[in-house]
Amino acid sequence: MPVRRKDFFIPFLAVVSDAFAIEAAFLISYWLRFYSPLTSIFPVELGFPPLEAYVYGSLFVIPAWVFLFQSRGMYRPRRTIHFTEEFFPIVRIVAIGMLIVMAAAFFYRAFSFSRLVFALLAVSSVITISMGRFLVMKFEQMWYRRGNDVRNAVIVGSNETAVRIYHAIARNPALGYRIQGFFSVNGRGSFAHTDAPLLGSIHDVPDFVRAHGTDLILIALPSEEHPRLLELIRESEGLPAAMLMVPDMVELMTSRVRVTELEGIPFLQVREAALSTWNTIVKRAFDLTVATLVLLLASPLLILIAVIVKLTSPGPVLYLQERVGLDGKRFDLIKFRTMRTDAEKETGPVWATKDDPRTTPVGRFLRRFSLDELPQLFNVLRGEMSIVGPRPERPHFVDRFKGQIPKYLDRHRVKTGMTGWAQVNGLRGNAPIEERTKYDVYYVENWSLAFDLKIILKTLRAVLFGKDAY
Repeated sequence: MPVRRKDFFIPFLAVVSDAFAIEAAFLISYWLRFYSPLTSIFPVELGFPPLEAYVYGSLFVIPAWVFLFQSRGMYRPRRTIHFTEEFFPIVRIVAIGMLIVMAAAFFYRAFSFSRLVFALLAVSSVITISMGRFLVMKFEQMWYRRGNDVRNAVIVGSNETAVRIYHAIARNPALGYRIQGFFSVNGRGSFAHTDAPLLGSIHDVPDFVRAHGTDLILIALPSEEHPRLLELIRESEGLPAAMLMVPDMVELMTSRVRVTELEGIPFLQVREAALSTWNTIVKRAFDLTVATLVLLLASPLLILIAVIVKLTSPGPVLYLQERVGLDGKRFDLIKFRTMRTDAEKETGPVWATKDDPRTTPVGRFLRRFSLDELPQLFNVLRGEMSIVGPRPERPHFVDRFKGQIPKYLDRHRVKTGMTGWAQVNGLRGNAPIEERTKYDVYYVENWSLAFDLKIILKTLRAVLFGKDAY
């Protein structure tokens, strides 16, 4: 089956879902404004307009909004398996779409639309489109798990990255890919703990792709083998398969690579400056707002935890630990104490481990649900931390890793955070520091307020259902 046919059904389903969701949003907004109990708060004073006028308006809006979704790549198949990555683009596109609706209503003088309906339409559209997208996403995952429209893929490479790609795809059939096997540079190699065969050398890839209907070539070659990569690209001319490459350079792995131009000369931009002045102000305002609201709402819980910690183990309620933050400045991170007061008397600075004997019974519960981190909201108010950012490390570990891990100090180009991109992707505790650094630097290079909101939502999910905290 050609790739284009494999990738038709799910995008078509998303288009249909969006069209019905937008129409439903119009009908819901009309009902809320003119016939719901909301009319007791906002009485209808200029009469009840015909429903047909709003239905006709929706027939203009639906194709315009579908075009906006298409222009932002929202109808690509296999785009995402996390709903948070759908929600924020929906909000942005609906905001742009509402500007189009209001502009069209302004120029269409034959009928006067209710301004309150516009406000209701914005909210209801986000809700109905999100609900439809969520159902499509769940159906898409089920569709691929059952083996429908699965794309065949091969992996070119025999290093650890190649094996990691295999396991990431093999353990998640909802992605919609089937690994046919590996190709190594010289046709030799072993792939322990995988069920995929070695299919040959890199020169065998084009013939295999032609003969076996391969849809995707995943390339994981080290930098010294890049000349072979150029040969593969040349030999694969005319093949219908797509190619994706995992960059082996840390600068590319952690950055949003962009093409920019100076006097007609194209450049790859592999690094941007840290947060601009305006973005710093926006992020700080967001931190202050969130920290204040959470502290007000959670104050009874904070008092309860403090009392329980004090009554169940000897020692102070709070634990202050020196950490390294923005620009390498040190500060005292505040946590509820979860370990014995002499926890590091014999070992010195060490990371906590699963089932750590130094942890108190109450501390084990607090760490499982990250409740011991709540006092760090005071660090946020004091400007020492952010709600979202790379997790702050102790000076001992910073001095140890800065000479070993590429780009490790780039983590300190922004304020450290209570939660971060590495943590919501399962890299907590004793996870490899190299992997954590890649995720942290990616966050630094790609910050946006929507990114922070997505991380917060994923953090709530990880706190409730994750098993990586200890």
